[in-house]
Amino acid sequence: MKTTTICMMIAMFAGAHVLRAGDTDAPTEETNMKKSILDFEMKSISGEDIKLEKFRGDVLLIVNVASKCGLTKQNYEQLEPLYQKYKDKGFEILAFPANNFLSQEPGSNKDIAKFCEKYNVSFPLFAKVSVKGDDCCDLYKFLINHPNKDIAGEVKWNFQKYLVDRSGKVIAKFGPRTNPESKEIGEAIDRALAEPKSEPAKTESTETESSDN
Repeated sequence: MKTTTICMMIAMFAGAHVLRAGDTDAPTEETNMKKSILDFEMKSISGEDIKLEKFRGDVLLIVNVASKCGLTKQNYEQLEPLYQKYKDKGFEILAFPANNFLSQEPGSNKDIAKFCEKYNVSFPLFAKVSVKGDDCCDLYKFLINHPNKDIAGEVKWNFQKYLVDRSGKVIAKFGPRTNPESKEIGEAIDRALAEPKSEPAKTESTETESSDN
């Protein structure tokens, strides 16, 4: 346990140093155009393009996961029960495998999907991404550079968590060591689920049909 903690501290310090020096997680012009989590499109772990707009109306917990981390067992053993507890109320966990911290997610998407069977994972798994550095994906650039200072900031380690309300607004961030079944996360989910569902965004075709009727 001491060795794991020391390794985490060293890697976190090194990551912070790199960010200050190169600002490698700066948002792209495309990322700056995004106003909500729901504006992004990501690939599922099987390679399917998923528009996050499909989750409008749901409360989301976004988590960067890893298969070989000291936090892996505890998180996966709690994430799935958390999902089962709330999924029928309009709650989804979106898991994004990332290999940014001590190479603790080295496998392919197929390997990761197979590993997650061990924990009976049924919530959505996405293709492996980068959550920091030069190749940081746009979704995480959006989170890292969020206008809310309580949300913004680097991803410190595997299993950092972001809570998103029904309209796609990021409303809370929880550190890697905050357990999924903690009182803090549970109460935040309950508050978010108590809010009314947002209306789907109108498309041009929908507006045309409405005016014709």
